[in-house]
Amino acid sequence: MEIVISVRELVEFIQRSGDIDNTQAAGSEDAMLEGARLHRWIQKSMGASYKAEVPLFTVEEYGDYSILIQGRADGVIREEGRVTVDEIKCTYRDLKRIGEPQGVHLSQARCYAYMILKQEQLDEISVRLTYCHIKSKELRFFHETLTRAELVSWFEELMTQYRKWADFEVEWKKIRKESLQQLAFPYPFREGQKELSGHVYQTICHEKKLFIQAPTGVGKTLSTLFPSLKAVGLDKADKIFYLTAKTVTGAVAEETARLLASRGMKAKTLMITAKEKICPLEKCECNPQACPYAKGHYDRINDCVYALLTEKDMFDRRQILEAAKEHMVCPFELSLDMSLFADIVVCDYNYLFDPYVRLKRFFAQGSSGQYLFLIDEAHNLLDRGRSMYSADLVKEDILALKREVKGKGTGLDKHLERANKSFLELKKQELGRKTAADLSSLNIQLSRLHAEIGTYLEEREDQRGLPVREKVLEYYFLLGRYLDTWDRIDESYLIYTEMTEEEDFALHLYCVDPASQLEDCMELGVSSILFSATLLPIQYYKGLLGGTKEDFEVYARTSFSADQFCLLISGDVTTKYTERGPEQYHRIAREIMDIISVKKGNYMVFFPSYQFLAAVLEEYGALETASGPQEVIFQSANMTEEERGAFLARFQEENPATLLGFCVMGGIFSEGIDLKGERLIGAIVVGNGLPQISREGELLKEYFDERGEKGFDFAYRYPGMNKVLQAAGRVIRTSEDKGVIALLDYRFCQKEYQKLFPREWSDHRVVSAGQWEKTLAEFWNK
Repeated sequence: MEIVISVRELVEFIQRSGDIDNTQAAGSEDAMLEGARLHRWIQKSMGASYKAEVPLFTVEEYGDYSILIQGRADGVIREEGRVTVDEIKCTYRDLKRIGEPQGVHLSQARCYAYMILKQEQLDEISVRLTYCHIKSKELRFFHETLTRAELVSWFEELMTQYRKWADFEVEWKKIRKESLQQLAFPYPFREGQKELSGHVYQTICHEKKLFIQAPTGVGKTLSTLFPSLKAVGLDKADKIFYLTAKTVTGAVAEETARLLASRGMKAKTLMITAKEKICPLEKCECNPQACPYAKGHYDRINDCVYALLTEKDMFDRRQILEAAKEHMVCPFELSLDMSLFADIVVCDYNYLFDPYVRLKRFFAQGSSGQYLFLIDEAHNLLDRGRSMYSADLVKEDILALKREVKGKGTGLDKHLERANKSFLELKKQELGRKTAADLSSLNIQLSRLHAEIGTYLEEREDQRGLPVREKVLEYYFLLGRYLDTWDRIDESYLIYTEMTEEEDFALHLYCVDPASQLEDCMELGVSSILFSATLLPIQYYKGLLGGTKEDFEVYARTSFSADQFCLLISGDVTTKYTERGPEQYHRIAREIMDIISVKKGNYMVFFPSYQFLAAVLEEYGALETASGPQEVIFQSANMTEEERGAFLARFQEENPATLLGFCVMGGIFSEGIDLKGERLIGAIVVGNGLPQISREGELLKEYFDERGEKGFDFAYRYPGMNKVLQAAGRVIRTSEDKGVIALLDYRFCQKEYQKLFPREWSDHRVVSAGQWEKTLAEFWNK
């Protein structure tokens, strides 16, 4: 068996020490990008004897396994029979304050030196640490020369420290492989489930992407996770990332992993919780002055990881927190370290796709691995992708920061003023779409401002912990994101300016089509499986989520019977903007009353907006109840987690009266909730879900029209129908469920909408006022 690890991973994991301190700027994505540019500049300036980016490796044998350690040396210098390994590090720090090289930097250089010394059988070798100031490009060098005996002894000690981790990994993977090869599907296969699992497995074998329209009830979590585990057991992959948009879908993956573990699966499973949610302090401040868990974190973390790793197989939020408190380490950083050893990592989309949040230990700078990506509720990835790859700046934020730093000795005042003046010049132009040339002057000033802030953050240690420094740091990251996004601008972006509702001047770099960037991320693994109950039209999602002609798509068969639900369309009402008013609100309220009066139970009604909800709610309250007691509850904006839980808890099977929940389409109750059996017997969807006409929506329409696509469909109709399908999908959750789905808008009778209906909706009826009682009575009495 062979373990593969990079030089950087080896050194940073074994030799780290000290505190967590995220108040520094040096580790930001944009600083890394600028550092990469300076790396290339330094390498080109070093002359003919300097060879840049030299790939190196060594294989160290330890009994029944070996360790492949690999990486790229920044430079190797060969002069007068002497070999020197160069390690370049870029920083905003004053180079005069660097008295000696950092230990991890020196160790990286020594590892590369060891590889050359071993391969070329040298008696001695030199290493050089080159520090470069990002702003001034000033260089400072540190040198050392090591004999063969010194370097071999040092490297053997390093590997001795790593061996206990390697020993554990080797033994665990033997256990994992045996268990996964023997693992059986935990239940009898439902209709279509075995076929779907087969599609997933074959896609992994072909190393492609698979897009699955998976109707509710097919058991998509189990049907994707099980074949993926079987593939891992046959060495077709080594780690599974189960990626979700919401906590609730991650919880389903966790439950599925626990189920499989109870049936013999041996796989370390980690649930990553967002930093803000898992932080044990009232305010999340990642620096040793404010957080006792950050102070000395790296001195204690390896003992904590090893203890947790050898004692448990499931690492959920509670277990991570308990271990973190016992060892006094940061729970979020602990979960990131546990991901190195986990076989299944359940986490948010961000940890793969977001360039600022992605797990750099796996995906930094395009590094790939034997990973499987299972992407749940994949319809959400489109808007999330657009958000992750876009950036915005607001002119007034610069003025606010200028006021904040005034008289505080930051030295940033004049640089903020120059950036503000450049923004003013842009503001004088007509609002709307812009070209790269329109932003050239502004971007020069913003780049200079960013560099000056970086220098301030590195050099003014005396202001650490002050509110002004926190404000500057916050803007530094915001500006860095903008500049980084600017470097990625291509034909998939639109640049535009607008005045916000607050009358602020905003500049947007809007990623309209995130397909190429999403695809680049998925290419870092072996195979990606994207699935959702509402991935329709599937070619629309396949094209915008990074699929290619070579990738596969499948429409999974539902395991539910057509007799389980009744799909009815109202031909008498609409939410069309031009027809809204008291009369329409009254007619909708009347139809809702007619629907729920046929059978006592729990119903949800989904509206296009809070305003529309309130208008119909008022009309509904004025109606006389046709039959039996009723209780009406409604969703409000910005509900807390406790309020959401209390709302859902009202939907009990034995409620004494009919319960009617008024909700908003596309909101927290229209997706990801699981009210089985009698907890929900009806979903009434009011309107076709079209997003409101907006500047962004019109830009989307315009962009896709220009490319020969159906701009209105891409910008409005498809996203709207997705919300409708999600809301309607709340009703039938198991093979025992029975319920009604009512679509209240005559536009659902039009072919443009009916061609977007899932296959399961082929049997539907159009109902007029006065027909609801008879039609529903026939269904409920079957």
